[in-house]
Amino acid sequence: MTAHVIGLDVNLARYDRVYLSPHLDDAALSCGGAIAAAPQRALVITLCTAPPPPGVIFNAVAVEFHAEWGLAPDEVLRARLAEDAAAMAILGVDYVYAGWLDAIYRVPEAYHSRATLYRPPIPDDPLLPQVRDLLTMLVERAPQATIYAPLGIGHHVDHLAVFQAALACPPDRIAFYDDINYALIAGAVEQRLAEVAKPLAAELILFDPSALRAKIEAIAAYRSQMAALFGGATAMETAITAYHAALAQDRGGYAERIWRNT
Repeated sequence: MTAHVIGLDVNLARYDRVYLSPHLDDAALSCGGAIAAAPQRALVITLCTAPPPPGVIFNAVAVEFHAEWGLAPDEVLRARLAEDAAAMAILGVDYVYAGWLDAIYRVPEAYHSRATLYRPPIPDDPLLPQVRDLLTMLVERAPQATIYAPLGIGHHVDHLAVFQAALACPPDRIAFYDDINYALIAGAVEQRLAEVAKPLAAELILFDPSALRAKIEAIAAYRSQMAALFGGATAMETAITAYHAALAQDRGGYAERIWRNT
């Protein structure tokens, strides 16, 4: 399959799976196996893909992240979009960019440190109505599609905002995915489920070694993120392989996990 960048003005009714990716890597990290196994009727919508506003003064955590990624501020978006295009091509999936701002650029006075970035969104965070409007449109224009949103494991504010907005969707249209790499931390999934305090049923999506290989290669395309997320590409491959094999257990192959309303 060949990946195509599309706009949201196309016929969305042809998709039966729509993955909401808060950032440029979340869909590949969390759902790449399922996408690679059956990319034909899947669509990835990546939300936080806008450049920082002209003349912005970067806050402390933005400066920290730019250094961690090894990218100058004016290189960040170009480099990360190129990484994402490579990853989507490996997965063979259609994708679109919403063109909204990441938290560290969107409300820099509120999300100015790691402590403030990993917490629920402030009440007037503009990402909340943006995602709600997008979901309303998707429910109407992609009537057969299951919409996949992050569960919010790890508490990144952008993930929590998407989860919060998704709660307003018709329950039968939404599924929540394990946020990777956060879900790899022992106890993190259980902690998040306790916080949600909402009955959710786990469902495993099985895939074969070729889909696992595609997922690993797609994640590796995000070269700027490898050190921060996993400590390098080799450690990533080991962690991802072990995690998905453990989820599959005796079913054979590998698995990703989603959560549905009960």
